[in-house]
Amino acid sequence: MRVPYTALLGETAACLTRLGVPRARSRLAAEALCHGDLTGMDSHGVFNLARLYVPLLESGRADPAAEPTTLRDLGACVLLDHRRALGLWAASEGMDLAVRRAADHGIGLVSVRGATHFGCAGVHALRAAARGMIGVVAANCGGQRIARPPLGAAALLGTNPLSVAAPAVEGRPFVLDMSTTVVPTGRVRTAARDGRPAPEGWLTDDAGRPVTDAGAYDRGEAWLGWLGGRPETGAYKGFGLGLTVELLAGLVSGAATGPSRAALDGDGRPGGSDDDIGFLLLAIAPGMLRDGFPEDARDVFATVLDCPPLAGHDPVRYPGHQEAELAARRRASGVPLPASLHAELTGLGLDLPVLTEAR
Repeated sequence: MRVPYTALLGETAACLTRLGVPRARSRLAAEALCHGDLTGMDSHGVFNLARLYVPLLESGRADPAAEPTTLRDLGACVLLDHRRALGLWAASEGMDLAVRRAADHGIGLVSVRGATHFGCAGVHALRAAARGMIGVVAANCGGQRIARPPLGAAALLGTNPLSVAAPAVEGRPFVLDMSTTVVPTGRVRTAARDGRPAPEGWLTDDAGRPVTDAGAYDRGEAWLGWLGGRPETGAYKGFGLGLTVELLAGLVSGAATGPSRAALDGDGRPGGSDDDIGFLLLAIAPGMLRDGFPEDARDVFATVLDCPPLAGHDPVRYPGHQEAELAARRRASGVPLPASLHAELTGLGLDLPVLTEAR
C-alpha cells in the first residue's frame, strides 16, 4: 500500500505530539523516523512506531518533555545528559550543536549519556553533510546485551550502530549507516513479519550452526552474527567495531555499557535494557583546515561512480547514493507500506490515505 510521504510525516508527527512530545520536536522526530521508510531501511522506519517508540513514551522510559542538560562545555567538546529525551529528535539537535561548534573550532564533539533509541544513525550524520561537513555518529545500546563475542558464551553487546556522512556528488551525499552486527534486529524482525527466511549468516544457534528461520531470534533460539561472518572469515572485525562504538559512545559519555559484570551472571542469554544509551555526535569542518575540500570530495565520489561494473551487473555506487535516489522517488510517488503495517498505524490514529497509482 502506497501512501503520500507528506501524510506519513505529518501523521507520525501528530501521533508523537499526542504522546506529549512538543510540536516542533515531534516534527524533527518524525523526519528521523520516516527517513527509514524513504531510504528503504524499513526496519528503522514507522515499523517501529507502535513496537518501540509508543511503548517507550507511554512507559516513561522516554520522557516526552525532557530537556537535555549540559554537564560540561569545553568549546569544541560538550557533554550532555539527554535525561531520557526521545532520541529521534534529541540526536538531531545534538548533531546541530556539534555543527555549530565545528563552525567555530573546525571540529565539534557532542558526547551524550541518558539517551534513548534514535532510529537510523545516518539521518543524524546527514545533518552535518548538509552543511558541507563530515558527520560521525555512533551509539551503544545502553545496558542491553544481545550479541556474544566470537566463540564467547555470554551476550555482551548490542548492535552498536555507526554512521559517517559527507558531501559527495550533488544531491547524493555519502552515507555509511551500519550496525556492527551483520544486521540490526529490525531487519530480522521485518523478515519474520513478512514470512521471509533470514539469509544464511544472519543468525546462528548455540552451536554456531546457521539458522534461517527469522522468527527464531525473538524466540531466543538464535543469535545475531557479527560483520565478517564466522571467526575464520573476519567476525573479530565486526566485534572489534562493536567494542569501538562502546568505547566512543558509552565510556566517553559515562552512559550504561553492555559489557558490565552483570553480563557474566546467569546463563549468558540476552539481558539488560536499552536505557541510558550513549551517543557520539561528531562534526568535522574540512573547510576550516584547507581549501578545495568540496571539489575534491565530488571528484573522489564521481570517480567511484565511473568505475566500470563487471559484465551483467548494475553500475557501481557508493553508500548513500541509491538511498538518495530511492528517497527522491518515494517523496514523489509515495511510500510503500505492508497492509499489516498500514492497519497498525491506522489503529494508532494515523490517517494515511492510500494512493491508487504512482504520482
